[in-house]
Amino acid sequence: MRAVEITAVGGPDVLQITDRPMPVAGHGQVVIKVAYAGVNRPDALQRAGLYAPPKGASDLPGLECSGEVVALGDGVTEWALGDRVCALLPGGGYAEYVATPAAHCLPVPGGMDMRAAACLPETFFTVWSNVFMRGGLQAGERFLVHGGSSGIGTTAIQLARAFGARVFTTAGSDEKCAACVALGAEVAINYRDADFVDVMKGVGGADVILDMVGGDYIARNLRSLAEDGRLVQIAFLQGPKAEINFAPMMMRRQTITGSTLRPQSDLAKARIADQLRTHVWPLLAAGKIAPVMDREFALADAAAAHSRMESSAHIGKIVLRVAP
Repeated sequence: MRAVEITAVGGPDVLQITDRPMPVAGHGQVVIKVAYAGVNRPDALQRAGLYAPPKGASDLPGLECSGEVVALGDGVTEWALGDRVCALLPGGGYAEYVATPAAHCLPVPGGMDMRAAACLPETFFTVWSNVFMRGGLQAGERFLVHGGSSGIGTTAIQLARAFGARVFTTAGSDEKCAACVALGAEVAINYRDADFVDVMKGVGGADVILDMVGGDYIARNLRSLAEDGRLVQIAFLQGPKAEINFAPMMMRRQTITGSTLRPQSDLAKARIADQLRTHVWPLLAAGKIAPVMDREFALADAAAAHSRMESSAHIGKIVLRVAP
């Protein structure tokens, strides 16, 4: 099969087309003929040598895809050959075929094409598990997500709004802020022009913040939280270290938590999939929420897709077209 491999640690140009053996479905796994693969920040981090695959995972990049089930491993009863699915992957999505646990697959929502479905797993698993399961966001609470025009951000805005939260976000241009408001954000803060700390303090503070920036944002996020507020950290684009006075956090009963998705157990990911199927997939099927698409690239143009993502010019998700 054709696949894109990381030939060396480096920039986007190290992504090259290669031939690889077809994957085989292990116990509890399915093999998917990939139609589209999502492109995500962790793929770029892996390419740069900063995010190694878990033990036993494919060395190929790609953490989500859509496609057709073409092989069933022992013990798989919930899927049949020919089923249209989207799936969270341990790796290997930049290829014509990929194996993944059957419990990490979800049906392509009714009325949605494969291109859009490939954008669902990585961001929806991440947002649901961190904002709702870990952060405990409730209807009526104030929610701040940084990077609102990213794949994570556009997903978080829609989900938080759909479940009744008041949504605030940051973005780096007026165009991106307008896109966030169109998705349901009450206020979109252009961080080049305004201080999100002042904005959030002015509305009483955030009950939940989802952050992937880190660095000096960590202390600023804590100042932006309301009493009993929860900061959920999912990445550190500006670094994982900060100098923080923890006394106000203790006095105001704030919580700092966070997670990364890929190293979690198969069972933990299956539980997230079950919750998504129950609480979120009906909203997708009804057209109440949908992935925001930025641009499509051919599999052979994976390097260009990474360059687009790392430019931060995109709004929403970038995908690779794998099927002819």
